[in-house]
Amino acid sequence: MIRRIVALALVPLLAASPGLAQTVVIVRHAEKAAPSGDPDLSPAGQVRAQALAQALSGGQVVRVLVTPLKRTGQTGQPTAQAAGIEPVAVPFDGGDQAHAGRVADLARAVPVEATVLIVGHSNTVGNIARALGDPAPEAITDCDYDKMTVIHLHGTAPPTVIHTRYGAPTAAC
Repeated sequence: MIRRIVALALVPLLAASPGLAQTVVIVRHAEKAAPSGDPDLSPAGQVRAQALAQALSGGQVVRVLVTPLKRTGQTGQPTAQAAGIEPVAVPFDGGDQAHAGRVADLARAVPVEATVLIVGHSNTVGNIARALGDPAPEAITDCDYDKMTVIHLHGTAPPTVIHTRYGAPTAAC
């Protein structure tokens, strides 16, 4: 219940970004059906992807950035569909830092007062958040699926960063 309240509380945060700011929401993909390879989302992951779309429903989402792996696209798809857009897959070319930089550049390129959803992996979310100005990204373990970072970008001023959670609590690992 508390997680739903937190997710619903995000809608006003996204819709009313402080000042003229871009809002970037970063999450790890939802629960996957298998531990290795390029699996689809599990049933719990599909529910989480819907919870993400609901949490962002009032946020003027104009871009959804994912990786080439199915689980990130499937996590971002309900949000993209609700916004009437297609997810954009950003390749891993050039290593982790290069990938994070490309994702951050694409996020910064949206109009002011728009929202970008970035769906990554446990080993990419922190680098992307750091590239967008988060001075202390939350660690994401292989068991974490409910963490969400919301970053309001204010041009050259320091960003505003909120670490929160969405959807059902992650099951113990």
